Amino acid sequence: MRNFLRRLFGASDSTQAQIHQINRRREDLGKLSDDALKAVPRSDVIETIAVTAVVAARVLGLVLFDVQIHGALALANGRIAEMKTGEGKTVAAVPAIVWYAQQGRGVHVMTANDYLARRDAEWMRGIYEFLGLKVGCVQQTMLPDERRFAYACDVTYGTANEIGFDLLRDQLVMYPKDQVHRPFAVAVVDEADSILIDEARIPLVIAGGQTNNESLASRVDRVTRSFRPGIHFTVDEYARNIALTDAGIAAAEHAFACRNLFSESNLTLFTAIQDSLHAHALLRRDVDYLVKNGAIESIDELKGRIVLDRRWPAGLHSAIEAKERVRSKEQGRILGSLTVQNLISLYQKVCGMTGTAATQTEEFQTIYKLDVAVIPTNRPVIRVDHPDVVFETKSDKEEDLVAEIREVHQTGQPILVGTASVEESERLSGMLRIENVPHHVLNARNDEHEAAIVAQAGRCGAVTISTNMTGRGTGSALGEGVAEFGGRCVIGTKQHENRSIDNPLRGRAGRTGDPGTSRFFVSMEDPLLVKYSGGDRELQREPDRVQRIAEGQQLAIRQFLHKYETFVEGHRQTIQHRRQDILEGKKACASELERLVSLATIDDLWSEYLATLADVRAGIHWIELGGGDPFLSYVTTVHQLFDELQDKIEEEIPKRLEAATLSGIDPSQRGATWTYMTTDQPFGSWSERFARGLVRRLRGR
Repeated sequence: MRNFLRRLFGASDSTQAQIHQINRRREDLGKLSDDALKAVPRSDVIETIAVTAVVAARVLGLVLFDVQIHGALALANGRIAEMKTGEGKTVAAVPAIVWYAQQGRGVHVMTANDYLARRDAEWMRGIYEFLGLKVGCVQQTMLPDERRFAYACDVTYGTANEIGFDLLRDQLVMYPKDQVHRPFAVAVVDEADSILIDEARIPLVIAGGQTNNESLASRVDRVTRSFRPGIHFTVDEYARNIALTDAGIAAAEHAFACRNLFSESNLTLFTAIQDSLHAHALLRRDVDYLVKNGAIESIDELKGRIVLDRRWPAGLHSAIEAKERVRSKEQGRILGSLTVQNLISLYQKVCGMTGTAATQTEEFQTIYKLDVAVIPTNRPVIRVDHPDVVFETKSDKEEDLVAEIREVHQTGQPILVGTASVEESERLSGMLRIENVPHHVLNARNDEHEAAIVAQAGRCGAVTISTNMTGRGTGSALGEGVAEFGGRCVIGTKQHENRSIDNPLRGRAGRTGDPGTSRFFVSMEDPLLVKYSGGDRELQREPDRVQRIAEGQQLAIRQFLHKYETFVEGHRQTIQHRRQDILEGKKACASELERLVSLATIDDLWSEYLATLADVRAGIHWIELGGGDPFLSYVTTVHQLFDELQDKIEEEIPKRLEAATLSGIDPSQRGATWTYMTTDQPFGSWSERFARGLVRRLRGR
């Protein structure tokens, strides 16, 4: 029996015993009245999970399976629980959330988007309120008072981005009453692979003031728009970098009447030219971004969704706006920045759940010190995952792909085709129209119709063409009789650089024991195989092996960046602790004016520090090219800059206090601020690195 249970639940003997104990207890508790159930002391994890399971059944009619109890135990023990798509992660998390929330310090439940935060908070509200707990939800459109109320609840649902943006805003207020957060205690992270790994390095930025160069971007665009590849510039083999040719340099120097494009005085112009060429040659409309409602909307390459308020680094985003001739948005002076990874480090306790944690176990352990518990499915997975089909060319792949869709559609089996971009989904849609195959398209251009389209995707004969946006909190049950046709057929049009993107797509078939099939159509011209195979034709025929190579490189890069950023995050926390003490008036004998001046001075000088740090990052790789140790140089420079920052704060506060006293300026009057996300380039855009390095090498030209 013990071996049978181990195979069935994939759990240790102790976990199996706990599951058995919880089941016996909830059977007894189920006999109690509501009032008696509410009065049961929840003094340990076992009792808490048992009580919550009974309440879930009584309030929502949701009977937790043993595997969901297993998942709740993993979360309550501070682990990442891997639960496959469709296994009920949302309700499985609730017993653990209750366990943490009843300790009275607040729990943040991080979801993938605002819709899921709102849906899950409302869906599970009855359970929490039955147990005497308050539940709140943070949404992007909320006012400060609404946010403060939500964070004061025992359980708060929201996206990691909104929680992070609120922290950045809190760190700029002039009065304690304007802060919305209380001290961080526990984070329960849904879709942990996405939030803690895929998006963990994306900086959240708060900005203010005006420091834009849109007019320069527009002037440069009028010149570079006529530049041609191979004549005015070259692109490297992986389409990552652009370099001006002699003809391009001459054309630029003539157009802008500058004798030497590489002189120190022309650095800003040179960087703007590089950004413009990058925007025209390397970033594609309907792949990397959309033009929607007169603005540039960034597309998340992992999910295929529009990412609200995400921008590329200042010059590059302005270049894209100039390229597409849309009105430019303010970038502003960066006042503060925080990555999700560093946000997570502020919590005393972290746990999470996802469908694809096991592929990134090493990273969860290395970066977050979190173990992964693989939770078995409630019913055996009977989905058939067919081997990849590898083609020589993209055109060959797409021809066979359309034929496959047409043939499967004729059987009545519903089909979900996962594509990598808006452009690809619409190109495939056009090919299917020619073949008279009825279908729906779901991508970032029509994401407001996602729920309606997904709801129909399991019906007999349905064909749905989608970017990677599906699989993150949306589901569609199989229609009547569909199981007899073999369940849903999932087809991927290419493999991505990480299995955590492909596996959720596979998981759209064969949910909760349903039949289904999955297959990926791969071309040797696909980005993954071109970028990571090193030109090895035999290796290109093994996409799984290439994918593992890509994952290894990505992990190494993230670990590298984590090592570099650790020092800066320590400095940020030091400054913020100092600022918070001043904000709360803990510095003895300080006047109100001195308090306000001190806060404003710290904010201004921290912004200058961040700008200087960006310059250091922009040129750091040239130290390595010159034979130096970039890490040692970076650490030394950062510590020196921080020492200078602290000294300058001490010097500036008295000077600014005297000036404010004489002039009567009110330092509490601050200009408007706004938040946005930028791309994952903590060491500066490639154009900045290239420009600064080239200036140093060619200064004597």
